Amino acid sequence: MKIAVTGASGLIGAALISRLEAQGHRVARFVRRAPRPGQVLWDPEKGELEAKALEGADAVIHLAGETIAGLRWTKAKKRRILESRVKGTRLLAEAIAKMERPPKVFLCASAVGYYGDRGDEPLTEASPTGGGFLAEVVRQWEAACAPAQARTRVVNLRIGIVVSPDGGALKQLLPLFKLGLGGRTGSGRQYWSWVAMDDVLGAFLFALEHAALEGPVNVTAPNPVTNAAFAKALGRVLHRPAIAWTPGLLMRLLTGEMGRELILFGARVTPARLLANGYAFQHTDLEPALRHILKRPAERP
Repeated sequence: MKIAVTGASGLIGAALISRLEAQGHRVARFVRRAPRPGQVLWDPEKGELEAKALEGADAVIHLAGETIAGLRWTKAKKRRILESRVKGTRLLAEAIAKMERPPKVFLCASAVGYYGDRGDEPLTEASPTGGGFLAEVVRQWEAACAPAQARTRVVNLRIGIVVSPDGGALKQLLPLFKLGLGGRTGSGRQYWSWVAMDDVLGAFLFALEHAALEGPVNVTAPNPVTNAAFAKALGRVLHRPAIAWTPGLLMRLLTGEMGRELILFGARVTPARLLANGYAFQHTDLEPALRHILKRPAERP
């Protein structure tokens, strides 16, 4: 297949392109700097996209967007988070809507932030949206796909906390936990809906090939865990204590809205549609997944 990919240099994008090319697909990378061979220039901020570059593409995979990580969310940061997703998605969707031969599928990254802070309520793709900044971002992000829906299959992959030593939450936690300074944050009862990178890639490839998947698809492991359980599992895998505690009030004082929504909010999200359509997860439980990812052998009985 010929596949156009945005966000090619990101954590997921780089790994996904490597997997796609290993399977023999041809990938056109959409970039915002001077393009090299095999790359296509686009500028979502200015609304610039060479529509011809999409011609002949069998699929478009959209991963680009301002990182949500950082110490605090300023007004400018929040604007970049929202606009980078909505403008880029709408630009691609409108280009697809105008194509004579549109791609067979438009896979657009999304996030479990859609559900907001929901306690221990089990959530599926049929669950209503929640409150908060990230929930509003995701609502607008997914809505920006609308122009393409009449011309192609659109899948919004709501990705959970990606477990990878190369980036995301795990990379930030590892130094503290290796020093024995890790532990729960806030009450520790908030659910962290995690997913191993292998299954993020697997879900994208599955969605690429399975025409029955359309609309929102949760990309999370079948067994989400609480923040406290995540900390304990990581401590066991690293053979370090995980008894430190960061009070929620301190987290909010240090990081504001960012820490509240990314760390203290919880959502118990399950991948109902992936499971119903036959996707077989490589990693269903957190501790074995961490041992595999961090190359730590299982403990002897």
